[in-house]
Amino acid sequence: MSTARTPRTARKKKHIAVMAAVAVAAGALGLASYSATKPDEPSASVASGEKGSAAGPRDGVFPELEALARRDARDPLAQGRADAPVVMIEFADFKCGYCGKFARDTEPDLVTKYVEDGTLRIEWRNFPIFGEDSERAARGAWAAGRQGRFWQFHEAAYAEGAKEKGFGEDRLKELARAAGVKDVARFTRDAGSDAAKAAVRKDQEEGYKLGATSTPSFLINGRPIAGAQPESVFEQAIEAAAGDRAGGGEGGKSGQGGRRSGEDGQGGKDGRRSGEDGQGSRGDQGGKGGKEGSGE
Repeated sequence: MSTARTPRTARKKKHIAVMAAVAVAAGALGLASYSATKPDEPSASVASGEKGSAAGPRDGVFPELEALARRDARDPLAQGRADAPVVMIEFADFKCGYCGKFARDTEPDLVTKYVEDGTLRIEWRNFPIFGEDSERAARGAWAAGRQGRFWQFHEAAYAEGAKEKGFGEDRLKELARAAGVKDVARFTRDAGSDAAKAAVRKDQEEGYKLGATSTPSFLINGRPIAGAQPESVFEQAIEAAAGDRAGGGEGGKSGQGGRRSGEDGQGGKDGRRSGEDGQGSRGDQGGKGGKEGSGE
């Protein structure tokens, strides 16, 4: 009897191996999420870049997670070149105070330092964990993106004190106007559409499958980082990822300008974000509420 494996058997074994690798990678992201939000443990090692949520060069990098980057040039929920050497995927919730901290204190500097020179691309994933208000905000952000104003809506929704006002329907319209959405009636229709619900659910399910248990959670070229860590942690991870790519002949900083994706994928560069303390927020997987964690 021949011992040669059939193509079907080989494919099955390969599929099992890939799924096992994803499970290991998901466990790493889940551990990073937990480590960023569990109480009573210092995060000095994370901040210094020695250990913790952000691994050093070539350590803690999962190709299966890196492959989740969509790199769609027409994605209005992304900014930066589609072919940038480094992609940071961000899972976040507009009700999350720590996400607001990152959006106001850290992300603008990363955009200036890395997106605008072509090194970094940021891809947003809606990950609502604090109930219906979070869900509405996520759908509103998606709807703003349909008119090329996602990042402006992102800035308005994360402004100091914005989340305390809630995200009811009238409030979403106010945020849409502040973001420069031209057709507010269309925005309202889009936000309440099945397409919006499906888009948010897709992002949310992706996060849960990866083991994310808190917001914000990040993947930088397959390297998990959880919580609104110090800016130096993100810089280290981005530069390590760019260095890895340069070492592989794919280039680090290209010196080319980055772009924000907007309507029809051609958005401009406006829309800044500006801090609030804290580093991570945890919610239940049913989206019925969550709790804030210090990330320390």
